[in-house]
Amino acid sequence: MTIHPSPQLWLYDTTLRDGTQREGLSVSIEDKLRIARRLDQLGVPFIEGGWPGANPKDVEFFWQLQEHPLKQAEIVAFCSTRRPHTTAATEAMLQAILNAGTRWVTVFGKSWDLHVTAGLKTTLAENLAMIRDTIEYLVSQGRRVIYDAEHWFDGYKHNRDYALQTLEVAIAAGAEWLVLCDTNGGTLPQEISQIVESVINHISLIVTSEPIPQIGIHTHNDSGTAVANALAAVIAGAKMVQGTINGYGERCGNANLCTLIPNLQVKLGYSCIAEHQLNQLTEASLFVSEVVNLAPDEHAPFVGRSAFAHKGGIHVSAVERNPLTYEHIQPEQVGNHRRIIISEQSGLSNVLAKARTFGIELDKDQPAARQILERLKELESEGYQFEAAEASFALLMYEALGKRQQFFEVKGFQVHCDLVEGKEINNALATVKIGVNGKDILEAAEGNGPVAALDAALRKALVNFYPQLATFELTDYKVRILNGHTGTAAKTRVLVESGTGYQRWTTVGVSPNILAASYQAVVEGLEYGLFLHSQLGSR
Repeated sequence: MTIHPSPQLWLYDTTLRDGTQREGLSVSIEDKLRIARRLDQLGVPFIEGGWPGANPKDVEFFWQLQEHPLKQAEIVAFCSTRRPHTTAATEAMLQAILNAGTRWVTVFGKSWDLHVTAGLKTTLAENLAMIRDTIEYLVSQGRRVIYDAEHWFDGYKHNRDYALQTLEVAIAAGAEWLVLCDTNGGTLPQEISQIVESVINHISLIVTSEPIPQIGIHTHNDSGTAVANALAAVIAGAKMVQGTINGYGERCGNANLCTLIPNLQVKLGYSCIAEHQLNQLTEASLFVSEVVNLAPDEHAPFVGRSAFAHKGGIHVSAVERNPLTYEHIQPEQVGNHRRIIISEQSGLSNVLAKARTFGIELDKDQPAARQILERLKELESEGYQFEAAEASFALLMYEALGKRQQFFEVKGFQVHCDLVEGKEINNALATVKIGVNGKDILEAAEGNGPVAALDAALRKALVNFYPQLATFELTDYKVRILNGHTGTAAKTRVLVESGTGYQRWTTVGVSPNILAASYQAVVEGLEYGLFLHSQLGSR
């Protein structure tokens, strides 16, 4: 039997240029270099680094990569066609592009006659000359050119003949790729398919010798169809897909490569990146979101924390028997993993499955299993939320099984926040009384607010007994009012995330008193961290 190789598809990442146009997203040179190297490791063939000459940051970025090149990816410089009524050879902007030292340059030009006359304020003929002159000049300087046909689909629908002329000029000038851009993000998949197929047929008629320029696709998400549009274009014959990690981009974003790559490779059988790189996709998504300082989308397809999370008892029971019942691919293919969610909707199957993730084997006939489920539902009815606080649920399980270790006992605490001339000051003072190994310890500590002070006092009291506490950090703190109609008497839920740098866990506290809820979550966070450390030490 002959095994045919998967058809090759070329990925083009524009996170560092188009992605950075997202509102609220800003990156330094160091950030851009870290992301570029992570994309290189992921196996993305083309990485658009920015517009050299448009700002000092992009100039420095390309200089840095000349000194320390990427291992496998082509770094691409981006620019527009020359200005009207000039020449490319005298255009200072293009000199900066050449100085960037990249083998590939992406040039964008106008496809829509409206943009030519209203935006550039020039003639249709001059726009064609701008496209031709710019590409010819770059090719004469030894550069390979990707031509981005901006506003292509709008231009094609309003003036088909002129839009096609812009591509014909780009081909004649030496462009190797013609990327059709849905710049306004308003085109729908069926239109994308028809127009891409029409363009490919047109090119095959006008280009009679090899090499024939290939078609690419660049979509925006203003209609919520960026990924669907890119898939439609590929099915119609496009060979390059442009997009960004996590779908970052201006307005509603760009086509999300973290969704496109597994759909193209796992579902449609295209060769995009190597299999060992595909299972790095979730890690790469989280890495980029961390570098750009944006919270990851937990519900993102394939790479989100909830992408393979199961909450309903019937679902969990079915997935335990056969994952195909509620999972469209194996989570490990994209570097993700299955999660069993614990909530008031849980059945015994959730509890048993969740227990296994903590190394606890429970039988449904064990009294402890039913006790854990009943206690879970009771606490959730009071406002606890264990699907977001798995460490607290683990402690609940160990307590029901009689295996919860008592590392310390909090015998009391006080928190003071002083006011000076009617103005609140930042520092708070917390005093705690702790019992450890039969000894009572009284300690006080200041902090930037009452929760930080309480956390500091607890650590100060315990660190001599448990030195590993020095590695624990309180990494996040969230407060939710559960019954706002009761005003200041409302019940409060506090979620505290703790970590050591290589592990993170979340605990929950609920009380009408925000300090009591915080105390519970902070104490359980320290307790669970000590438990983890004891488990590692016993291995």
